[in-house]
Amino acid sequence: MVCDTQTLPGQTLSQRKDEVRRATEALSKGLAAGRIKVTIGPQGAVQFEGLSASERSRVSDGCLLRRLYVEGSALAKAKVAQAEQLAGRKIDKQVVAQGWHRHGSGPWHKH
Repeated sequence: MVCDTQTLPGQTLSQRKDEVRRATEALSKGLAAGRIKVTIGPQGAVQFEGLSASERSRVSDGCLLRRLYVEGSALAKAKVAQAEQLAGRKIDKQVVAQGWHRHGSGPWHKH
């Protein structure tokens, strides 16, 4: 997965996979506890607010979402579904794959 291949100099793929797994666990626990908020953009992109930079470990919201769907807790997935209901739209996986995202409360964009 692309998330796994964005390594630091000297970091092994195995170390990066573990780092991505830990970031996904932090997201799942934060969502379940209500500390992290899911925001759905007008185009269907996703943002996780409240996840610290150290917890995130350079993993994008799109990668975190994909990992959450695979290995996240049922409660964390329910929080994502609840955010979709509140926003009145579903997360668009194609939009997420295209790289749409937002930094803080800035505008939604892709690079």
